[in-house]
Amino acid sequence: MASKALRIAFLTHEPFYPPSGGGSAEAVYLVREMVRRGHEVHVFGPQIENPAAVAKQFSIHLHSFALWQMGRYAKGRNLKYLAYPFFLERMVAAAARTIKFDLIFSQHAISAVAAGKLKKRLGLPVAMNFPDLLTGFMETWPSYIAPKPLVHALMRYEISLPVRYQVDGVCAISDEFADRLAGQGYPREKICPIYYGYDAAAFPLRAGPPPPERAPVVVMHGSFDAHHLGRIALEAVKVVVAQRPDTIFRFVGRRTAGLEKFLAAAQAIPHFKFEANGFTPYAEVSRQLASANVGIVPYEESAGTHCAFVAKIVEYAATGLPAVVTPLKSVRGYFKNDPLVKIAEFNGESFGRNILAWLDTPVNDWLPQAAASSARVKAELDWQPLCAKAVDFTERVCR
Repeated sequence: MASKALRIAFLTHEPFYPPSGGGSAEAVYLVREMVRRGHEVHVFGPQIENPAAVAKQFSIHLHSFALWQMGRYAKGRNLKYLAYPFFLERMVAAAARTIKFDLIFSQHAISAVAAGKLKKRLGLPVAMNFPDLLTGFMETWPSYIAPKPLVHALMRYEISLPVRYQVDGVCAISDEFADRLAGQGYPREKICPIYYGYDAAAFPLRAGPPPPERAPVVVMHGSFDAHHLGRIALEAVKVVVAQRPDTIFRFVGRRTAGLEKFLAAAQAIPHFKFEANGFTPYAEVSRQLASANVGIVPYEESAGTHCAFVAKIVEYAATGLPAVVTPLKSVRGYFKNDPLVKIAEFNGESFGRNILAWLDTPVNDWLPQAAASSARVKAELDWQPLCAKAVDFTERVCR
């Protein structure tokens, strides 16, 4: 525990509440833990609906950016992200004229740019939290949208932020990301890998798998950004439906441009059947997983996906759902011995064969392991212990 209550400026580029998907959910739990410990938290971020009610609900102070709409589904979001740190820095600096902050805490790389500049401007301790290597995901984008030299320059800039601004501490999404930061010369003892968690109350262990006479369901949930569904997923569908044409592919989440593009291509595959009902509240996702046979994470290979500690896998394990994932470095280390997780190669043939292997495996071969797998992630990756670790580290940074 810190020796005194801190007044924290919490910076984010995503609407604080409700979470919009991906890494945005983490902010809510981090802030809740800070407030639980008696810290005074001022959240600087995009404008949200019912700010007074949200501020009261979380016992925080909200400082809203309202020049333009922000969010992962906003039009022109990438250009907005580039401009946002300049205005965010000015917002916090203006508030600091009348509010004596003890610490600046940035959530994600975009707000980290503003936080780094504020360290020099205000002379305050700064902790940066990186729930992902944001620009690393762009490696899988088409070259005409994201030329590789530009992407690699942006990645170098993002990873250099802690060294560039000599910040006081960094929370990292994974050991892989921590290694990359240390490789840039940032002191390893100032890095705290915290992984990415889930809400254990929202993802209980299911009563059991669906009945065997029902058509098998392969499920994926999430924000369905460009890197989530690509060549690997498409080729895997071909492999699966060729052997099991009754299989239903269920996509739980907003029907984004990335998902629509994938579905349009997949519908050319004979016997492809899918469910995609759009946005699903976080508290209801577990029901969609509980009635499925296999959960999938068919991410394409990139620096971003290797650094990510994918929440989907955690939630599949918590539910007791067998899963297939590509060999991402960050999750391969944690889940390599988990009996409910099969790690495929970075190709659709391997990924599809692993899905079929789960569909063909007798339930009694893996069901006895489900409770242990669920209990492990609950003990280690529930938001409460993860956020406690992150806030412990942040308090040490401030001291």
